[in-house]
Amino acid sequence: MLTTAAALLLPLIAEARCDLLPRQQAVDQPQRLVAPEDLVRLRDIGLPDGSILGWPSPLGLSPDGARAAFVISRADPDTNRYCRGLAVIDIKPAAAPRLLDEGGDPILSVGVYRGLFARTGFPQVVTPLWSPDGRWIAYLRRDRGTTQLWLVALAGGPGHPLTRSAVDVERFAWLSDGTGLVFASRPGTLAERSAADSEARRGFHYDQRFVPSMGNSPQPSASTPLAYFKIGLADRELSPASASERERISAEGVPGVPPDPRADAPDGRRAWTERQSSSPLGPLVLRATAASGATVTCPPSACSGKIVGMWWRPGGGPLVFLQREGWARGEMALYRWTPGAGPPKRVFATTDILDGCLLFAVQLICTREAATVPRRLVILDPRTGQSRLLYDPNPEFSRLRLGRVVRLFWKNDLGLEARGDLVLPPDYRPGTRLPLIVTQYFSNGFLRGATGDEYPIHAFAARGFAVLSIERPPFFAAANPALKTYEDINAANARGWSERRSLLSAVTNGVQRVIDLGIADPARIGITGLSDGASTVAFALINTDRFAAAAMSSCCIEPWTVMTVVGPAYADRMRALGYPPATASDRSFWAPASIAQNAAAIDTPLLMQLADDEYLTSLEAFTALREHGKPVDMYLFPGEHHIKWQPAHRLAIYARNLDWFGFWLAGSIDPDPERREEFARWQAMRDRRDRARVKQ
Repeated sequence: MLTTAAALLLPLIAEARCDLLPRQQAVDQPQRLVAPEDLVRLRDIGLPDGSILGWPSPLGLSPDGARAAFVISRADPDTNRYCRGLAVIDIKPAAAPRLLDEGGDPILSVGVYRGLFARTGFPQVVTPLWSPDGRWIAYLRRDRGTTQLWLVALAGGPGHPLTRSAVDVERFAWLSDGTGLVFASRPGTLAERSAADSEARRGFHYDQRFVPSMGNSPQPSASTPLAYFKIGLADRELSPASASERERISAEGVPGVPPDPRADAPDGRRAWTERQSSSPLGPLVLRATAASGATVTCPPSACSGKIVGMWWRPGGGPLVFLQREGWARGEMALYRWTPGAGPPKRVFATTDILDGCLLFAVQLICTREAATVPRRLVILDPRTGQSRLLYDPNPEFSRLRLGRVVRLFWKNDLGLEARGDLVLPPDYRPGTRLPLIVTQYFSNGFLRGATGDEYPIHAFAARGFAVLSIERPPFFAAANPALKTYEDINAANARGWSERRSLLSAVTNGVQRVIDLGIADPARIGITGLSDGASTVAFALINTDRFAAAAMSSCCIEPWTVMTVVGPAYADRMRALGYPPATASDRSFWAPASIAQNAAAIDTPLLMQLADDEYLTSLEAFTALREHGKPVDMYLFPGEHHIKWQPAHRLAIYARNLDWFGFWLAGSIDPDPERREEFARWQAMRDRRDRARVKQ
């Protein structure tokens, strides 16, 4: 059975018009300002969010280290689908990639939430793997609702599916002799689906399997185990994989959590990270085995950050590792270390984001991006720190006029480090006060659309807004080493709304910095957010009058919503964290955080643009605001999840956010006749609010 999202895409497959590999740009092409379409149509290699680090590399290195393979993806909002292709590039200057295979739909990540599987809307990293002889490349491709293992010849010719699995193939590896592959899937889900169909005829029992906001049937259980199979390259014969063959596939790990980095050298040396304390948020230490075999700990003076990658140089060479460090971990630094022979040497540091790095010969190939530069492939020399461009998938972007980006540093009211990237319009004149838009809750790499990719930062700047893209501080509870589990940490964060207060002070202190710089107009400040960022938006609407307009991508933590709409398992968890039951009228508990209970006092215009499997969580707050005559507007997007992934939806969300903040913060109205009804509705909201204020 096709998912709703897959069904939406199928009729449009033949119509997509993506240019996966860029054409040569004319040198004399005039520059222009950034438009929302420029951000939606960016070509991506790997995850689109530069803040999500530590996942497997999107690059597949050939056995001889001379080539890299990768999946390149580009959205086409006109047809509401993505163009995708498998490309290969020689790792040498001035190389150009060539496409070996084209087609397929995005593979969306699946998270585990309270023992249930749920799609997040966030894309999964697809890493191509080369055969041992370098003649073939295998990768995962999704067509018509199912992910299969595909095989492509380096010599050319279209790819073809190697598997015909009834359920998604989740991961795979080549056999050591190259005669076949081993792969993992969950065929047990077929029996679960059959059991669910049978139960449906009798009526579903409402229990811990239900998440009403995600649908009216039980969600699939996350306890379904992986099964391992072997398939021959020549005969396509399928058989169960042996224990040794299964070991070629990496361990399953914790869904949604990047694996801890480690490195094993051919000569037996190892390097790994481990926690200094029993707290899951305790600081990590780097340990490695020296040539003598002894275990050596990297000194805190060099290894106090978060390590995101490590590699042993060949021929008994040193360990190279990449870590995030500095104020609020706003820098990435590369180190070279010979365990047992003194402290590591810092090779270089940058505020750019380096990710997906692989060691070939004595150099690294990585993806690299900066605040104003979308992701590119680079070659990095660990000896000198010099970086050379290998491939730019978005050369057109260099012809766009971007404003200056300034990194700011501050602390919140608890003394926790926070930072933000202040983006100014291209023609900003010093001394001019501008409307300011706050985006959350990570700010790393290319400033595209903030966490969730719904707030087009550079397009806002092109419209005359200043934008403060905020990197949130650590958890309120992170500094308490006595907390041993995530449940303990979550309970401490929830107690007295401590985490919400901590985050709000980080936002308001950052905004005050921009006001003090003479850039932000204190009367025209907007705030945006998805997920945890949306919770900060809600808390801000209740606990400060700083913001003149707001937008949410998800919503809300409310008394009735928490204990009903997200299902029994979520309700039990929230009760364990200290939240009152649905039958308790505990207004004092909810006073700092419930939009519904504070609706009469909230005047900030609020736009909600929500996935259809989450909109039920907004109804308590939306209804209260609407009944009190407050300026609130809501849109639902079908076939979406927590992160909205469909190109047409992303473009529509971008455009509406630009218009919403333009209307409320700058008084601008789009003259397009198709937008007339929307702006008339917003004008009626403004008039109603203004009349109510006069009466007061």
